[in-house]
Amino acid sequence: MKKLAIFASGRGSNARALIDACRSGLIEARPVVLFSDHPDAPALAMARAAGVDCHAFAPREFADKAAYENAVVEMLRPYAPDYICLAGYMRIVGAPILAVYEGRIVNIHPALLPSFPGLHAQRQAIDAGVKVSGCTVHFVDAGMDSGPIIMQTVVPVFASDDETSLAERILTVEHPTYVEAMAALCRDELCIVKRKVVRRMASGEE
Repeated sequence: MKKLAIFASGRGSNARALIDACRSGLIEARPVVLFSDHPDAPALAMARAAGVDCHAFAPREFADKAAYENAVVEMLRPYAPDYICLAGYMRIVGAPILAVYEGRIVNIHPALLPSFPGLHAQRQAIDAGVKVSGCTVHFVDAGMDSGPIIMQTVVPVFASDDETSLAERILTVEHPTYVEAMAALCRDELCIVKRKVVRRMASGEE
């Protein structure tokens, strides 16, 4: 069974969806640790209540980003996760973590990438006047929300929408989309071919 490390900076609603899906069998994996860069993040209490190990330390406690991320790598080492799931982790993953886990770090973003990467994606969508938005589950690379796309779900954007209402509509599809994507990954159904995520061919297929 695959092992998941979940990173969250805030309330952890996507983290909860992943943990619940693992416990129910929708995702054939075990959440072995939840890490937060905010020691007071509500996600930590949620994960502890679900019986998941938790760790937290703030980047300001370290000399620089590299030192912080090296500490994260060392924290993860005994858990040996197959995937790191970013679930509202509000930091760009840097070289020390990528060096160990590249191709195994997954994120969910509240926009249809490659449009509207980075912060305030819903506001960017509203300002651009798009008619549809949604969420994207993608692998993490060294760029800003630029890794290979695993799965996307579309929602409408209404003329009456503001950033808050659009964010709430996107959130309703984030949880099932993330669960479906991780379920497929943990069943080894997907692989990356020339930066595209494709279904693995079943034995005997041409």
